[in-house]
Amino acid sequence: MQPTTLILGLGNVLMTDEAVGAEVVRRMEQEIGPDASMVFIDGGTLSFTLALPIGDCSRLIVVDAATMGEPPGSVRVFEDAAMDRQLSVNAKTVHEVSLSDLMDIARLTETLPRQRALVGIEPAFVGWGDRLTPAVEAAIPDAIARIRSLLDRWNT
Repeated sequence: MQPTTLILGLGNVLMTDEAVGAEVVRRMEQEIGPDASMVFIDGGTLSFTLALPIGDCSRLIVVDAATMGEPPGSVRVFEDAAMDRQLSVNAKTVHEVSLSDLMDIARLTETLPRQRALVGIEPAFVGWGDRLTPAVEAAIPDAIARIRSLLDRWNT
């Protein structure tokens, strides 16, 4: 059975709150355990190699630190067209490739996941460090709960 849902965490684990996406995905995978319908990937700082797993799944949830103008630790979910708008507004990246670029590749190859969402967590600080700030650390259970709620809704 091929997984239908990709849960992709993004971020640099050496850059404080930038690591939140990877941490949410790691904890969620531990909580859920093996599930043939899902694949969990720590996408690091992005690469074109992520285009293949994105295109292989009909549902995509991306978890990342996102500057949204909210208080640190705020969690927001952007689905489908709202995700596309959020990526177009905040397309700046220091990575090899942006998430917006990966979505464009999926569109061009007609492999864009049918359902997709971005779970953004407002960072308090992004700089060298191997720990999340307290506000962002405290947001992880909320982010996981929102992902579970999204999956429940998508499953009905």
